[in-house]
Amino acid sequence: MRVAHALPLTVEFSPMRERRPILSRRIAIVLAAALLAWWGAREQVAAPTPAPPAASSTRQQSGDPLLTAFLTRSSKVQIESEGVVKRLLPDDDVGSRHQRFILEGPSGRTVLVAHNLDLAPRVPDLKPGARVAFNGEYEWNERGGVIHWTHHDPRGEHAGGWLEYRGRRYQ
Repeated sequence: MRVAHALPLTVEFSPMRERRPILSRRIAIVLAAALLAWWGAREQVAAPTPAPPAASSTRQQSGDPLLTAFLTRSSKVQIESEGVVKRLLPDDDVGSRHQRFILEGPSGRTVLVAHNLDLAPRVPDLKPGARVAFNGEYEWNERGGVIHWTHHDPRGEHAGGWLEYRGRRYQ
């Protein structure tokens, strides 16, 4: 008895079937990389949240009220301290005129100082590297905060502030 149709003894695989697992792995890797890139970009866009103060930094904070106010996200806090002028900025002439500069506090934390020129005299000859003492109201922001109210309050409703430079007080 003779069989008309014999089955082949060797099995041939289609090239597509051999490539399918490799292709699936490549797709999975590309998708995983895209997901990680998306997640990383999302994390960078989110506002950084400062860590709560550690117990070991208590001494450092007590020496710099700017650092304490920044870490606790405080606002409307009257602060008296001193620092070094890092950079002079152009005056802000929108609304009340303000002399502006970046000041670095004792811990290295920087803050914008906005000194109202409509209520207090300009601090003359201010230069980067100059030491300035201040008393003003701190407002928190992500960039380090702002010190303002570095002048007297003509209505007497707010604590008066000042800037002190080369032994002279500007209020």
